[in-house]
Amino acid sequence: MRARQAIALLALAGAFVALYLTLYKVGVIGQLTCSVGECEVVNTSRWSLFLRMPVAAWGLATYVILLALALTGLSERWSASVEVSRAITALAAWSVCFSAYLTYIELFVLHAVCVWCATSAAIMTLILVAAVIDLRATRAAAEVARG
Repeated sequence: MRARQAIALLALAGAFVALYLTLYKVGVIGQLTCSVGECEVVNTSRWSLFLRMPVAAWGLATYVILLALALTGLSERWSASVEVSRAITALAAWSVCFSAYLTYIELFVLHAVCVWCATSAAIMTLILVAAVIDLRATRAAAEVARG
């Protein structure tokens, strides 16, 4: 339960970061506030779009889905669900891999780092850690319940 609560809180934090970057990318915010790094270079590069949508919007959608899954998993009906744990873990694992790819692009292609992107990658990594903990605990509880 605690892991799913942590996932929900982290997903909410990540959603705010991704929303900020998405609003910049679609032109609602004129300039990024970035005290460290070169956020504008990263967020105006050709790698800031994936399938013609801003990467930040994909991140926002992912965080919202993770938040919904975590909150669903906190309900009494789904609290023992291994499927919810698997879904959270799979989505978080894919997202960490995609974040690692984007971080590689930042470091070795663009030679620029966005502190907001790095923050999002760190949040997603923490979500993955919590998801693995939750998956292990849910599987162990299911084994005990089976007898």
